[in-house]
Amino acid sequence: MNAEILAVGSELLLGQITNTNAQYLSKQLAEIGIDVYVHTVVGDNEARLAQSIELAANRADLVILTGGLGPTKDDLTKETVAAFCGRGLVHDKEALSSIEAYFEKRQRPMSPNNRKQALVIEGSTVLTNHTGMAPGMFLETDKCKLVLMPGPPKELQPMFEIELKPLLLDGSGTAITSRVLRYYGIGESQLETDLEDLIDAQTNPTIAPLAGNSEVKLRLTVKHTDENEAIRLLDETEELIQKRVGEFFYGYGEIGLMEQVTLHLKEAGLTVSAAESFTGGLFTVGLTSFKGSSSIFYGGISAYSTHVKENVLHVSKETIKQSGVVSESCAREMASAVRKMFSTDIGVSFTGVAGPDPQEGKEPGTVYIAIVGPDNTETVYPLLLSGSRQAIRERAVKYCCFYLLTEIKRWNATK
Repeated sequence: MNAEILAVGSELLLGQITNTNAQYLSKQLAEIGIDVYVHTVVGDNEARLAQSIELAANRADLVILTGGLGPTKDDLTKETVAAFCGRGLVHDKEALSSIEAYFEKRQRPMSPNNRKQALVIEGSTVLTNHTGMAPGMFLETDKCKLVLMPGPPKELQPMFEIELKPLLLDGSGTAITSRVLRYYGIGESQLETDLEDLIDAQTNPTIAPLAGNSEVKLRLTVKHTDENEAIRLLDETEELIQKRVGEFFYGYGEIGLMEQVTLHLKEAGLTVSAAESFTGGLFTVGLTSFKGSSSIFYGGISAYSTHVKENVLHVSKETIKQSGVVSESCAREMASAVRKMFSTDIGVSFTGVAGPDPQEGKEPGTVYIAIVGPDNTETVYPLLLSGSRQAIRERAVKYCCFYLLTEIKRWNATK
């Protein structure tokens, strides 16, 4: 089944509100194996809405309309869909009773136009609104399945989960199971190239690359009546994927790099401190944003100037003179010093050029990240990053998290 999401509301076109419903619905539909091919936004105009419905119905199996179910004259969705289907509108008794009870409880008079919210299309399956007034609707035509849902996210999201999702699952016992694999240090285009034949040959499970915020995710989705067989198919597909791109893999689900580092440090019983130059404390801020981070993060130094590097972190004058502060040697000495200063198992450091101007003859994006571990190993990772000043800083912090995860796994393996 493929779907189109048709959002109704002039406020969306005017930029007064963001269409978060489309993002939410796309994610939810993908998790149950329904592909969303098109997002459309149309204003509160009956003629244009009718054209959009006709177009969507001709190219999608499932059309979900959001918004335009309220009590005012510019709320035209149900009337326009009813005309498209050649059906009438009737009051849903339960919805009308619920609306009347709402006003009675608050001892407020109910204006006549609120009765409009209880109107539903004849022959439709009514979707109860658990957090608002206007019910949703589900109906089938000879062209496609149509769904009408309210615009406010606080009403739409519970309605999808409680009312619509069970209707979209076919009831045959087929379960949809998804697994998200997360990667860093490889671009979406390269990941897709490395897995091109697997993606092209996908049937069940399906493989969908998802890019976002300088990292890449793969969503594996399988349909099967047997849960154990579904897991076996996911495991089998993941194994094929990891043989090719496993070096860039760092975790599952919705847990990002920084949170993964926090969880792995806690699990391993390790502590860390940080010396940051051009990142200006970004690593420290990120790590301490999670509950319980005091058990794994002891402290940090924002050593932005050469003076602080030399007099607080005791980077040698010889290193600064011969190699400069943007160098492997400086990064190594910074990480070693901060580890000793805070008596932690691990010390990490950042030095580099965020831009926009070169420094010490080195171009913006030149970065050195050092990690000194509990086994006293010192590893320096040189990088050449692109992007804006802030993007370079943020990407450097993410790379450090990725390298830390790799090192933690290595340290655990040698125990």
